[in-house]
Amino acid sequence: MTITRRSFSAALAAGVAMPAVLRNALGQSNTLKIGMVLPVTGPAADSGKYQLTGAKIALDRVNKAGGVLSRQVELVTEDDQTTNPGAVLAFSKLAAQPDIVAFIGSIRSTQNHAMAPDILKTAKPVCFGGTDPQLTKMGNPWLFRFRPNDSYSGRVIAAYGAETLGKKNWAIVHSTDAFGTSGGKALTEALGKFGAKVAIDQGYPNQSQDFTAVVLAIKQSGADVIGSYFTFENDLGIFARQLRQLGVTVPWVGSPSITTATAIKLAGPALYGTFGVADYAEESSPEAKEFAALYRKAAGTEPDNFGSWTYDAVGVLTAAINKAGSTDPNKIRDAILATKGYKGAEGEYNFDQYGDGLHGYNIVRNEKGKIVFDKHIEFND
Repeated sequence: MTITRRSFSAALAAGVAMPAVLRNALGQSNTLKIGMVLPVTGPAADSGKYQLTGAKIALDRVNKAGGVLSRQVELVTEDDQTTNPGAVLAFSKLAAQPDIVAFIGSIRSTQNHAMAPDILKTAKPVCFGGTDPQLTKMGNPWLFRFRPNDSYSGRVIAAYGAETLGKKNWAIVHSTDAFGTSGGKALTEALGKFGAKVAIDQGYPNQSQDFTAVVLAIKQSGADVIGSYFTFENDLGIFARQLRQLGVTVPWVGSPSITTATAIKLAGPALYGTFGVADYAEESSPEAKEFAALYRKAAGTEPDNFGSWTYDAVGVLTAAINKAGSTDPNKIRDAILATKGYKGAEGEYNFDQYGDGLHGYNIVRNEKGKIVFDKHIEFND
């Protein structure tokens, strides 16, 4: 059976739940609480606004449809300060509140790695957006990913650059954190399958202020295409501008950060003509278009994947709680893993045994600041 947002929203109000009078008598809250870790301060604060907006749009839909288990749902948020220690502290504050039944984690792989031990100890579902493939392979049963992982992005970047663009001599640029390292490795492995080679592999530390040496090394390498994994959009913006200033004009196919509204705003014309893999693309499906319309109405700005994954995470999570008929963590976990055919803004969710819900990416291009959908590539393995 295929589940759509509309059909599920109609079913939300039908959940069997404890009557409010009885809950009050037992001292239970009339609201169901979901904890959310997000950047309010630090270099990723702008993306935090998108994440919160996406989650709130989904929550508003759920509550207007009757809530979950006949209860309204509310978000309890904590600032991760765009740091790993900040993420651990934020999660610990939320985990200390026993009435929070599940969590929305981070889009940053490094932060999810930092929180993972506490997530395991807390033993409640955490929906996250980090793309390091290892996050769902660590034996932690409480992690559920709401974006495709980098084993897929590497294959899509390689296939598009080597086959569609016909480029075989690559420069790979990536951050040296868990996300960038795993992404660069996945891309390198995928390129070998397409008969392409890596002319140069350049890692950089997050929050770099000058990419001149990296750009010059790429220019001297003879590479005819760039593949990238940037963790933070401010780094990507600096790199893009210096790339063009130093005369490097080869095609560039990047990870999802190259497609975000923040990156487009920071880099401007320096990103015109680039390509990217994007888990969210407005023209990719009716559900993606619907999300875009809701987002523009709520925020007055263009949507991107920072808001789309949290929108989907709240949708799937609340659906699972309602399906479980309980706030018991194990029942919610089983219901998430059983989710098949859920059509969200990012794509169709079919969870595997590891907790990965999405298995493909969109290819998009930057046409003078507008992200244009090209095609979707889905994998069955």
